[in-house]
Amino acid sequence: MKPTDMSGTWFALGTFADGSHVFPGLVLEEERVVDLSRTEVPGAGRFSSTREILQEWDANLAALAGLAERGTSESRDLASLRVLPPVEPIQILQSGANYHRHVVDLIVAEAKAGNPRMSAGEEAEVRRRGERLMDERVAHGEPYLFLGSPTALCGAYDDVVLPARGDQHDWELELVAVIGRSGRHVSPGQALDLVAGYTIANDITTRDLVYRPDLKAIGTDWLRSKNAPTFLPTGPYIVPKELVGDPAELRITLRLNGKIMQDESTADMIFDVARLVSYASSRVTLRPGDLILTGSPAGNGSHWGRFLKEGDVMECEITGLGMQRNCCTPEKGGYRK
Repeated sequence: MKPTDMSGTWFALGTFADGSHVFPGLVLEEERVVDLSRTEVPGAGRFSSTREILQEWDANLAALAGLAERGTSESRDLASLRVLPPVEPIQILQSGANYHRHVVDLIVAEAKAGNPRMSAGEEAEVRRRGERLMDERVAHGEPYLFLGSPTALCGAYDDVVLPARGDQHDWELELVAVIGRSGRHVSPGQALDLVAGYTIANDITTRDLVYRPDLKAIGTDWLRSKNAPTFLPTGPYIVPKELVGDPAELRITLRLNGKIMQDESTADMIFDVARLVSYASSRVTLRPGDLILTGSPAGNGSHWGRFLKEGDVMECEITGLGMQRNCCTPEKGGYRK
């Protein structure tokens, strides 16, 4: 799944376990992994974590690229290792309502709920109005970001545990920008300089817990609807941005039990990666290892009227970034309230 427009030797960065040892690894040709905690990287040394590598990303990138180019006999079979989330972030910033078609579909669905007998012509007008609103938002609006919990992370092949509380557990496949340089108040033109690479996340949401009926004026409650353990499968690894190409030309595809549910280009983003990173830096200080989720395209379970249940299998991929495969299992010992 290597990008077709890359130059040089492909490699990626991840975190792995072999049963007793957790380590940062250099992935070569998506088949072999070099243990960077035990293998000396010429010009860089050894590393205890992926976040440590990202803290000096500019220098370490060149050293890792050199190791990947030269190759090494000190590598292990990727299939023999457990793949963990590629980095342990300090901050996870998540973008909502950031794909044109997805947001317009929501506007139309809401209008239909209020007018079940809506004609095709009326629906077309609602859709045009929604598209005009999105154009206005691009020109004069700003992104909608909120914080997620690192405790929701799980690996790209781990089971997703569906909590007993709530019924409408929904998928949201997203491109993730991984920060490799600290920054504050960074312009959109310089924002991609902060990005080390990209990975994949499936930002699972329990839809029937998003809004608080007891606190209607406050609105969304992302803590209880998004941050259950395993609700953020991330990875399998971080691919350096230089090997990914244009982040606005990637394909996002999610299959549920083999059926395509999401299939969209990142070109449909309302705010591109640079604007999201810039906006995030205007609100918080970004640090190496932070994750910025860029929003989910159309095709969520709420669109299909079909939510996750025990036994479901999600297969998720983004161009050049690998694939996730997660099975859904029920929570044991959970309770409803």
